[in-house]
Amino acid sequence: MVDYEVTVYTANRTAATTFNNVFLKLVGTNGESERKRLLSLRGPSAFVRGAVASFTVSYPTSLGKLVLVELDKKPLFLFPEDSWFPAKVEVKSPDGEIYNFPVYRWISDSKVHRFREGTALKGFEDSHQLGRYSREQELKQRQKDYCWDVYVEGIPHCIKADGPLSLPAEVRFSFTKQTEFLFTKITGLAELKLKGLVDNKTNWTNIDDIDRVFWFKQTDISGTDNLHKVNPTNLAEEIKKGNIFLCDYKQMDGVKTNTINDEKQYLMAPLVLLHKTPDDKLMPIAIQLKQKPAEDNPIFLPSDSEYDWLMAKIFVRSADFSEHQLNVHLLRTHLLAEVFAVSLLRNVPMVHPLHKLLIPHTRYTLQINFLARNRLISEEGVFTKFSASGGEGMITILRRSLSSVTYSSLCVPEDIAERGVKDVPNFYYRDDALRLWDTINRFVRGILTYYYKTDAEVQQDSELQKWILDIFEHGFLSQPCPGIPQKLTTVDELIKFVTMVIFTGSAQHAAVNGGQFDFGSWMPNTPISLQLPPPTKKGEATEETMLKTLPDVNTTVQGMAIMWLLSQQSSDFVSAPLGQYSEDHFSEETPRQMMANFKKELAALSAAIKERNKTLEVPYTYLDPEEVENSVAI
Repeated sequence: MVDYEVTVYTANRTAATTFNNVFLKLVGTNGESERKRLLSLRGPSAFVRGAVASFTVSYPTSLGKLVLVELDKKPLFLFPEDSWFPAKVEVKSPDGEIYNFPVYRWISDSKVHRFREGTALKGFEDSHQLGRYSREQELKQRQKDYCWDVYVEGIPHCIKADGPLSLPAEVRFSFTKQTEFLFTKITGLAELKLKGLVDNKTNWTNIDDIDRVFWFKQTDISGTDNLHKVNPTNLAEEIKKGNIFLCDYKQMDGVKTNTINDEKQYLMAPLVLLHKTPDDKLMPIAIQLKQKPAEDNPIFLPSDSEYDWLMAKIFVRSADFSEHQLNVHLLRTHLLAEVFAVSLLRNVPMVHPLHKLLIPHTRYTLQINFLARNRLISEEGVFTKFSASGGEGMITILRRSLSSVTYSSLCVPEDIAERGVKDVPNFYYRDDALRLWDTINRFVRGILTYYYKTDAEVQQDSELQKWILDIFEHGFLSQPCPGIPQKLTTVDELIKFVTMVIFTGSAQHAAVNGGQFDFGSWMPNTPISLQLPPPTKKGEATEETMLKTLPDVNTTVQGMAIMWLLSQQSSDFVSAPLGQYSEDHFSEETPRQMMANFKKELAALSAAIKERNKTLEVPYTYLDPEEVENSVAI
């Protein structure tokens, strides 16, 4: 008889415990063992949350090199079938070799589940017949579990699911996060002391009322007044110097607007000129609220009357709300991150190095997006009902936004260069994003060049190529989006694309999500909707017309509650900041060391950002790695 020392790790997460009988089978190159029940002196507590239980399993002869383990469980007589979340199985063979079998998924039934040994293998490397069979069976099952669906024609496809509980258990929220999200909106209204205003459909009657109601401003950002009367003396000369910038909201042009509280709403497509001043500020110097020049479309200037200039800026900020939420936030982080995740789960098996590298960056994304579609952009969603661009206009903007996506716009170094903002002073997003991109890129390069030594290996990896093609077809709808790859032919191309995937779901989402409440909690700074058309002549705007233009009280509080919701961290965030990988997917020492180095580099960057922020009147914290989640999880 030969003895195998088996250690089973149950994950330290809510509801991971099982009190069912657990059975194990080992499969090796020389044969397979009998299915055996794992008995421990600890009894039923062997598989409770966080438990590490060891067993000695004896077989008549050596099984050779271990390829996979089979796990299943059966309920005891007095206990119902439950769900178990094993983290991994570790096996020490009679000759002292240690095999690691990552699991990290829920086992909720009595079926047999097979898990490969943790050494990462690309598709063309998997020469063992048992390995190929296991790999093929896994992908067949995954393509049944993770199906594509079309939410609305013309926007990226999504996971097919009837409800959150119909999603595969491995991608669902923990109990804690699920509970938090279910009650956050109601709790948010109560926390912000706004619950009594939900049914108030009247206009604001005094700007001071907004200040008094929204006493909860956390920083001075949201109320900052930009009425600086700066105007360059020679515009042509300032353009030559590179000091003039254009902000164009052309995607809002002609969009059908919403009706809220039985009143038609208004959304403009402004053009804004910004001037880099000698004291290193970027200030608005001219605003045109419609795209085409016309007599009823004046160009507003800081030298105009106080309310003319203020109203022009309010319309710009309202357009920016829709641009930000629909294009920058929803499309370019949430929806693309979901496409990356679904394609990974459908096409790349657990044993593949790409799966091991990217799976932490898909955490909670599928469920949070299902909830966002259901509660924010559905027919009864808050965004649909209370924003100027809700409903038909929202879909128009999303379709236009997808058509405008280029590969370079998703890659920070190229995006910064193409937008001409490399030298804009005090642009802390740029500074921190570029450093984070470089840090992620070095980490990705180290991992992928460990597994892919030649360009030919990238080209021959059918699973990798199916992943990228699925992204092109279901994310970008096979449109000729400039630069978006349909296949990967070199190691460098693979590194760049994977860097973009990780950055999009972690850093970019943190940058566009984290500050929403800080910047938008004072409603006039980010109106979710506007009730009157813009001024067509100068000199007619007053405080009264401004108050009638701003959204009603109930529309305001709905917008504030949603921004508060989207800015919150869940209680289980502490286990998922960028680079903190709680699940042990890689077995080889080299990638494990690279992960440790990645963590150290992020810690050094975090310290540098904190030191920089000490000198700022308003610290920029959103890209501090300690504040960035691994994935789109809120």
